[in-house]
Amino acid sequence: MKGVTIMTEEKSGRRIAQLDLTVLSKQIETLQDVLDVLIAEARKSEKDTAWGMIKKDLKKRGKL
Repeated sequence: MKGVTIMTEEKSGRRIAQLDLTVLSKQIETLQDVLDVLIAEARKSEKDTAWGMIKKDLKKRGKL
């Protein structure tokens, strides 16, 4: 994909995404999709929270 470069560190194996904003700013939907994928990938090891628990917490804090 134009505007996105994925690099891998040799020692740690960590992946790094380099975004060329001058290219991606012309395709805002593509940029949003790339960011969504990056966030999902970064959070894949987080535990899930049931919607009922989230809703209860929001009501408790007066946000819902």
